[in-house]
Amino acid sequence: SDSPGGFEINLDHRKLKTPQAKLFTVPSEALAIAVATEWDSQKDTIKFYTMHLTTLCNTALDNPTQRNKTQLIRAAVKFLETDTVCYRVEEPAALAELQKNEWDPVVSWAEKRYNVTIGSSTSILGPNIPASTKETFVSHLASYNMWALQGIEFVITQLKSLILSMSLIDRHITVEKAVLLSRLEEEYQIRRWGNVEWAHDYDLCELRARTAAGTLFVHLCSESSTVKHKLFQD
Repeated sequence: SDSPGGFEINLDHRKLKTPQAKLFTVPSEALAIAVATEWDSQKDTIKFYTMHLTTLCNTALDNPTQRNKTQLIRAAVKFLETDTVCYRVEEPAALAELQKNEWDPVVSWAEKRYNVTIGSSTSILGPNIPASTKETFVSHLASYNMWALQGIEFVITQLKSLILSMSLIDRHITVEKAVLLSRLEEEYQIRRWGNVEWAHDYDLCELRARTAAGTLFVHLCSESSTVKHKLFQD
């Protein structure tokens, strides 16, 4: 339902609350519908670990780490220093080539899109990211609201990469592609030695689900309502 603070979720005539007992309100109708859908799909027991959008809303409302916008942005940009796609191997040659073929295009896309220098390195210390690059990402992220930033940080935490996350959020790559690129080394080992057992498939599906939920959350928190309505009419 619509309320002055945004959209509320009612479950069996009870208003949904956050873990800190705040009224659960979200900034967009589309996000409210998506959260309600998560609750509707829960059967006999409520499995919170499958409810990524609900969890993200709770985080945005309660802000359990009590960080402000600047701190959230700094935490996101800090991932550049250890970005998955910037760390390269020299050996084995086949993996080094795979990294070059798969990761280089995403890095050069990001360099063009944001007009920055990123580069990559085989050093254990990783690449030397210029301060100007970090500042550019700081100001780009500042254009997002607090809700969207919580979602962006969630996606970055899944992919261990700011570059892959921004490529995904900017719709340059798909969720499947982003997850695959974030796990290139594991996928290489599997191709080489055969599948590693069901646990790998479960991890992969779980990572896709979390990454997709985080990306959807960012889009639903940062887009105009006309776009949101269109999303749910398609």
